Amino acid sequence: MRTTALWRRFACGILFAGSLPIQIFAQETLTWQELKDKFEAVNPTLKAAHDNIDESRAEEVTAYLRPNPDVSLTADGTQLTPHGGVWRPFSGTFYSPGISYLHERQHKRELRLEAAKETTDVTQSTYFDQVRSLIFTLRSAFVQVLQEKAVLQNARENLDYWDRELAVNRKRLQAGDAAEIDVDRLVLQRVQFQSDFETAVINLRTAKIQLLQLLNDRTPIEKFDVTGAFDFSEQIMALEKFRDEALATRPDLKAAVQSVQLAKTNYQLAVANGSTDPTFSVWYTHNGSYNNPDAYNTLGVSVSIPLRVFDRNQGEKARTKTDIARNERLRDAAQAQVFNDVDSAYVALLGAANLLRPYKEEYLGLAVAVRDKVAFAYQHGGTSLLDYLDAEKAYRDTRLAYINLVGSYLTAAAQMNMAVGREVL
Repeated sequence: MRTTALWRRFACGILFAGSLPIQIFAQETLTWQELKDKFEAVNPTLKAAHDNIDESRAEEVTAYLRPNPDVSLTADGTQLTPHGGVWRPFSGTFYSPGISYLHERQHKRELRLEAAKETTDVTQSTYFDQVRSLIFTLRSAFVQVLQEKAVLQNARENLDYWDRELAVNRKRLQAGDAAEIDVDRLVLQRVQFQSDFETAVINLRTAKIQLLQLLNDRTPIEKFDVTGAFDFSEQIMALEKFRDEALATRPDLKAAVQSVQLAKTNYQLAVANGSTDPTFSVWYTHNGSYNNPDAYNTLGVSVSIPLRVFDRNQGEKARTKTDIARNERLRDAAQAQVFNDVDSAYVALLGAANLLRPYKEEYLGLAVAVRDKVAFAYQHGGTSLLDYLDAEKAYRDTRLAYINLVGSYLTAAAQMNMAVGREVL
């Protein structure tokens, strides 16, 4: 009976586990495009920076607002003290409501709106420049994870290979074909492979933690992974094409060009603000006019124009005019920085590709061939244990150097993408 009850509980447990969502057990593996889309959607730094654009658009509404009219009510003619024994305080009081409006000349409102829109353009370009920098950080972290995965796979293969070699040499020891001291030295050498494997595991987990931090994600490391091609391309565009793409795409350069136009608009606005704005007023009076006692329900108008005895906007004009020259110099500096970034990334990219090419064409295969030949010779007594260990070390170093070079190439490619302002590699 107890056995039957246990089987029932076991069956219920299986059914319950089967009813759970698959996502609980599934591992989330993201490609680069999926990772980038998720990053742009959830990264708090980018979301906070995007709010600056919305704030700037709200300023456009404020910039185009018209001045509010002023409403006034005038009461006059109230008798305060008796005169000749007569005191009728309100019999001579008259009331005069009025309204006035400030008319802005020289297209001040239009220039304010234009300056606000150009400020939004600069803010938007600055946001895209921040995206560009953060995407480079994300791409570097992505490449780091791929590199650590390749290092871990290489360490696992080396450890498995060495375990097979140990098994072969233990059989040789049992058959009397190998010395015990040589087998012991091979066993001790396994510590290095085990250390490489454990270090690779730690480095991979650390790289994933950094990537999850950029995503603002709390997914457990064991359930998070990325996938992508960990290789290099031998075909690279000419330097001039990268430069042309950067000049047309770089958001910081675009922001610098837009800042020059904004400075010119601000100067025009400063000149317009120096002009005088008339105030038009109109009022109504029910009482008779002093000049015409029979005139009731009178209407009065006036125009008030400030006298520009002193130009109180000279400093703002001078400042905004100087700001045009300053932004033009900043634009030239931004353009020079674009060329510098592209050229530096291009040199790093070519250097990594030139180093990787002989590794892929010759050195990797040669290292495997030398290791296998020396291992065969050692097993048949044709060479020493020291030569065998040196051949194994040369293979391990060559393979690890190749993986690190591929990582350097992919990082240089990410640097080129950042220098251009969009993904070209």
